[in-house]
Amino acid sequence: MSAMHVLVGYATAHGSTRGVAERLAAGLGRAGLKTDVRPLDVVDDADTYGAFVLGSAVHNQSWLNPAEKFVRDNLELLGPRPVWLFSVGMPGALRGPWKRLGPMEAPVIVRSLPADLSYRDHQLFSGVIHASQLPLGGRIRFRLMGGRYGDYRDWDAIDGWAAEIAGELLRT
Repeated sequence: MSAMHVLVGYATAHGSTRGVAERLAAGLGRAGLKTDVRPLDVVDDADTYGAFVLGSAVHNQSWLNPAEKFVRDNLELLGPRPVWLFSVGMPGALRGPWKRLGPMEAPVIVRSLPADLSYRDHQLFSGVIHASQLPLGGRIRFRLMGGRYGDYRDWDAIDGWAAEIAGELLRT
């Protein structure tokens, strides 16, 4: 029996989501699954995959356009196949009272996706944020909210989730 072929697809604005996708694919690969890591706006052969791990950077509590478009355009294909979703935002960069708001973003993100999208799990990970990625007004708001610049990706959590996905796929 050959290993299931998994697409780890992503949409990124500054590269941090690509890093999460690559790490997820590496974890799936270590478990014996065949993976491709690709930007969602270049995937034109989605029907060749048996499972999907799809993610996007989050801007204004929504996925980026290429990720939303991929999901909308492939709803029928995704329906019967195992699908996991991940979002990369900034909950880890927030401090003080604003930190409580981070986890509240995940349900808002999922509600912005098509209601008939069937998926097994959604994870919200923190990404990387640098001052150069924000306009002046955004930098001011970010600092007023207690935000700190840096790389907040939790590699252990990402690796753990990849192991969970692999475990589910290998049981099927």
